[in-house]
Amino acid sequence: MPELPEVETTLRGVSPHVIGKRVREVIVRDKRLRWPVPDTIHEMEGCRIDSGIRRAKYMLFGTSKGTLLLHLGMSGNLRVLTPEVPFKKHDHLAIMLDSGKQLRLHDPRRFGAALWIEGDPMQHPLLKDLGPEPLGGDFDSKHLRAACKGKTAAIKLVIMDAHVVVGVGNIYASEALFMAGIDPRKPAGKVTKPRLEKLVTAIREVLAASIEMGGTTLRDFVNESGEPGYFAQTLRVYDREGDPCRVCGAKIKRIVLGQRSTFFCPKCQK
Repeated sequence: MPELPEVETTLRGVSPHVIGKRVREVIVRDKRLRWPVPDTIHEMEGCRIDSGIRRAKYMLFGTSKGTLLLHLGMSGNLRVLTPEVPFKKHDHLAIMLDSGKQLRLHDPRRFGAALWIEGDPMQHPLLKDLGPEPLGGDFDSKHLRAACKGKTAAIKLVIMDAHVVVGVGNIYASEALFMAGIDPRKPAGKVTKPRLEKLVTAIREVLAASIEMGGTTLRDFVNESGEPGYFAQTLRVYDREGDPCRVCGAKIKRIVLGQRSTFFCPKCQK
């Protein structure tokens, strides 16, 4: 599933091709995404795309009339292509630009979204209750301490809660907890202030590093046959059950928390 770093890299990859361009036509080939693509999406025809930002795992392309919200779902991607490139079966949406290029949303599993928002997009039901961005100034140890206070839930589940902080997916939660030396099973309310400070730093570092890696590995948004290439990372614990810890040599363990595989070092993480 595309996570926050992949979405950020996708946005950075397509933005130079779409920002400042005018929409000639919106082609909806299949409305059946996670939510039906609304007919109002054609309102963006004739509009110039003035901005492109990310909020959590949503991409928002702003115009004078409204905002196009895109989500890649479980397996989607965006590509900037010429109209001569044949549509694939699961190319659900194409935005024809005055540059002669198309922005295409490809989503085989149809868990993604393409919605049209009028008014303030941050007040949309999908966005208004989200927690702070992990790389922004609103996410700090004070915020995380408040979110953890009195909580008996495992710390890993708390940092994966989008109401607490957005974008900390399963891989990044496991990796950040390892970097901070915290057992993922530890009740959130019992994690000390100094360790929560380390965790905030670790979350920021692992996400920033993944975004940076994405800039080199996710390198082709204008080639129909290009693969996303999501992060060839050197992971410390995730998906390394039974392998030696890169720090102490102990065997990495796997457990299930919140129905998700969780990997940790029983010696380094307390």
